[in-house]
Amino acid sequence: MFVGAGAARYIPAMCSHYQAEKRRKQIEKRFGIKLPPDWEPPPGGLHIYPTQIAPFIRRPPERESGDEAVPDFELIEGHFGLLPGFAKDIKYGVNTYNARTETVDQLASFKNAWAKARHCIVPCEAIYEPDWRTGTHIPTRFTAANDETLGVAGLWAPWKDPATGQWVNSFTMLTINADAHPLFKEMHRPDPKRPPEQQDKRMVVVLPEAQYEEWLDAPAERSMSFMNQFPAERFLMTPEPLPPKTPKTKPERAQPKQPPAAEEPTLF
Repeated sequence: MFVGAGAARYIPAMCSHYQAEKRRKQIEKRFGIKLPPDWEPPPGGLHIYPTQIAPFIRRPPERESGDEAVPDFELIEGHFGLLPGFAKDIKYGVNTYNARTETVDQLASFKNAWAKARHCIVPCEAIYEPDWRTGTHIPTRFTAANDETLGVAGLWAPWKDPATGQWVNSFTMLTINADAHPLFKEMHRPDPKRPPEQQDKRMVVVLPEAQYEEWLDAPAERSMSFMNQFPAERFLMTPEPLPPKTPKTKPERAQPKQPPAAEEPTLF
């Protein structure tokens, strides 16, 4: 995420890896969306990293027309990492996959989407965070304790690729301070190179299902009222240690060549 007044200083954000919701029934049940028969979850094993394509949910733009045939929600795809109009290429999204709520209305990368209340929900089966309490990095999977979808509050924006002239969508996840959260306060390794004000622990904003529609309809001046911690007891936390590295076997040293044996003289 970015800090400061502009978009020049970058600090790695907290949720750079999550698992997109792949369960059709969960999406249709939670959001009342009828997915087309040929709908497929994103490729790549469903593990989403910055700039990759993944689904998010928003209000259909046609809904403002008052047409009753327009559904309440629509699921579309976009790049993970918000792309403001001035972004030169998709790679800009490696800096904007998370947005700090403390500065989201000030930073050039996010303030337009925030001011226009371009709210979205990112449907996640799981989010991942690094647990360093043992002194080593242990990937840790967070899911809903009731096995439901985690609906993460986000912002979306359209972006015109200057290289192709084509329009694509992009999105970011909103994050809040988690210094006092029973689970997320334990995640991440402190970085001694950062000043104290940048050492805070973070977590994404997981919305209660009852707030889905309110969040998508909320004007910008009400957006901050949704930025709340999801209760620890509603998460299931599962360590997923990386398999131990297999030591590389050293190639056997070549044996020095022996000179050919001298031939015995032949006696006549």
